Amino acid sequence: MLVLLPPSEGKAPSGRGAPLKPESLSLPGLAEARQAVLDELVELCAGDEEKAREVLGLSEGLRAEVAKNAELRTAGTRPAGEIYTGVLYDALDLASLDAAAKRRAARSLLVFSGLWGAVRVTDRIPSYRCSMGVKLPGLGALGAHWRTPMASVLPEAAGDRLVLDLRSSAYAAAWKPKGELAGRTASVRVLHSQVVDGVEKRSVVSHFNKATKGRIVRSLLTAGASPKDPAELVEALRDLGYAVEAQAPGRAGKAWALDVIVTEIH
Repeated sequence: MLVLLPPSEGKAPSGRGAPLKPESLSLPGLAEARQAVLDELVELCAGDEEKAREVLGLSEGLRAEVAKNAELRTAGTRPAGEIYTGVLYDALDLASLDAAAKRRAARSLLVFSGLWGAVRVTDRIPSYRCSMGVKLPGLGALGAHWRTPMASVLPEAAGDRLVLDLRSSAYAAAWKPKGELAGRTASVRVLHSQVVDGVEKRSVVSHFNKATKGRIVRSLLTAGASPKDPAELVEALRDLGYAVEAQAPGRAGKAWALDVIVTEIH
C-alpha cells in the first residue's frame, strides 16, 4: 500500500543534523525539479523580503519564514516525519508507533510538498515554508511544475500496490493516477453525521477531517493491514471499526471514493 499525504503548514524547527543533501532524498526522478524550486525559493527569500512574503502568501506574523527559506541549504535537517506537525501528523503520531509499524510507515508513506514534490517520512529535510499553491516568478504555479516529473515517478513508486490518497485538493493537482493505477486508488472523505429533527445531516469538518485521516493511517500501520485493492481496503477499515461507504468508479481510469462516517468530533 502506498499512502499519499498532504504536508502541514506548521512545521517543527530544522534539526541539528547535517544540512540538506538533495541527492539523498527518495524518488531521485524528482531531483531536477526539486533543484529548480529550491534555487528559486532561496534566491527569492534572500532578496526582497516584502516580495517574498507576497509570493508565498505570508502574513506579517510569519515574516521569519522568509529568512528561514533563505537558509535552506545550510539549515540542519531532521526526518520529514518529524518536520510535519499539523493535525493529521499529531493524530498519526509516528514517534509512538512500534518498530514494525515504523518500518511500514517508512515503506508506504509519501508526503507531497510544494518544495520537494514528494518525500518519504524518513527523508531528512530542513523546515521550510512553500505551499503547492505558490506561483514562483520564474517557475510559475508549483502544481503545474510538478505535474510532468510526477507523471513518471509516482506510478513507478506505486508499482502494483493499492494507493490510498489522503491529499488535499491543492496537492492532488500535482499528480492524478491514470489508467489501471487509478482503479487501484482510493480517496477518502471524512463526514460528520448528525441527526437533526429526526433527519441525518452530513458535513465535512476540516480540522476533524485531518485528525481522522491521521488516525486511519495509524490504525492501518499498527494492524499491519495490507489491502491489495480498494475493495480490500474497505473491508480492512470496517474490521478496524470505521464506518465506510464506498463508491466504485463508474468507468475505467477513475479512482474509488470512500466516505468515512463519524458521529463524534474529537
